[in-house]
Parts: sequence; structure tokens; C-alpha cells
Amino acid sequence: MSTDVNLLGKALIKLGFLLLLFIASPVLLTMSFKAIDKFNEAPNLYFAYVFVVFSILLLIFTIYYAFKTFKTLQDAFFNDDKKING
Repeated sequence: MSTDVNLLGKALIKLGFLLLLFIASPVLLTMSFKAIDKFNEAPNLYFAYVFVVFSILLLIFTIYYAFKTFKTLQDAFFNDDKKING
């Protein structure tokens, strides 16, 4: 069992992007709910609802991406040589 340095580099880049998603997605959702409260007119209100749906989809993607990133980190740290050599 050795650490795969190339895979670890890719995993750390993914982890940095994941950190950005962890910050951006809840902030975006909060802003979109505040936009619903602020806007009363039809065009802006529809835009706010679309923004809420987009934010919820971004949150779901963030959770999915977190699992993928931690799986990549796990593969980098606990590399099984039997899988590679057949």
C-alpha cells in the first residue's frame, strides 16, 4: 500500500473546488430566498424561483461531488497494488 501521488494531486484539486462549492451553494440559496421576499412583480419573481431551483440543484451536485472527491482521496491514500497489477 503506497500513496499514488498523481491521484492525490487530482484529489486535492477536487477538494479545493469542493470547498468553493460548500461555500457558494448555501450562500446562493440564501440569496435566492431573499430575492423571493424582495420581488413582487412577475418577471423578477419568476427569475427568483428559477434561481431557487438552480440553487437546490447545485446543493445536490455538491453532495454528489463530495462523495466522489472523498472516494478519490481514499483511492489515492489506500491504493491496492493487487488491483493495479491484476
